[in-house]
Amino acid sequence: MRAGGLDVLCLDIVADGSATRVSADRRKIEPWRTPAPGEMADWARLSFARAEALIAHEGLLVASDAAALRAARRAGPTVIVSSEGADFLEGDIDRLEQAWREHRLRHLQLTHYRPNELGDIQTEAPVHGGLTDFGAEVVRRCNRLGLVVDVAHGTFELVRRAAAVSSKPLVLSHTSLSQRAGPRSRQVTPEHARLVADTGGVVGVWPSAGVFSSIQAMAEGVARMADAIGIEHVGLGSDMLGFISPPVLQSYRQLPELRAALRQAGLSAGDVTKVMGGNYLRVFTAAVG
Repeated sequence: MRAGGLDVLCLDIVADGSATRVSADRRKIEPWRTPAPGEMADWARLSFARAEALIAHEGLLVASDAAALRAARRAGPTVIVSSEGADFLEGDIDRLEQAWREHRLRHLQLTHYRPNELGDIQTEAPVHGGLTDFGAEVVRRCNRLGLVVDVAHGTFELVRRAAAVSSKPLVLSHTSLSQRAGPRSRQVTPEHARLVADTGGVVGVWPSAGVFSSIQAMAEGVARMADAIGIEHVGLGSDMLGFISPPVLQSYRQLPELRAALRQAGLSAGDVTKVMGGNYLRVFTAAVG
């Protein structure tokens, strides 16, 4: 983070890690068994503990509100405690407030690599027809508590209902644009991305080597996303350590190269600032306060 000039990152736990795996052909991550009752909650407790140990070991700060996030440039490397998937809730809405209070959770992705109690995912056959009633309840509770709602991995139908339910801007943290996203694809169409933008939210472009051949190609993907939904609604979705195959952005040390590539792709200096965190700061402030 220091070498690349990165002030803040979302530090995720992976909520469904004990029940998902890389497929035999190493082409995707998939659910492979039904977790036992209480397993996802236990897994999350261990995962939050590991995150807290990492924060302490590295001397990182935690941004629990917008004032702390704005102070990060002066204060030093800072994290926003996040969860990739809300599987740990296991249908119990009260666990959300517990994680908010005890673990300083401030950014919640509703689904990950298994259809859960909140809704359907892009990479598996739909089960619920989008966002469930419980998922809608979680979105409303996030709005009240002060958590960013992240709809990455969710189907178009999930995002459409979440956008209708939420009173705060949404985030779709890591994806890329496709005019015709195929079935089981993690890419999104312009219509899908605009659902998030229309809430005032942000869509993060990720460095997938399956989509982009280089950092310059990724920067051009950012420019295409900006053309589709507006520069005010585009961010960086690094998904660091989240890929099966190495992405084109493998280290935060490469961020100066990405900034230069964004300028070469036609973004102004102000636009680059928005993509590299300014837009997310706006959404975090609106959602968390």
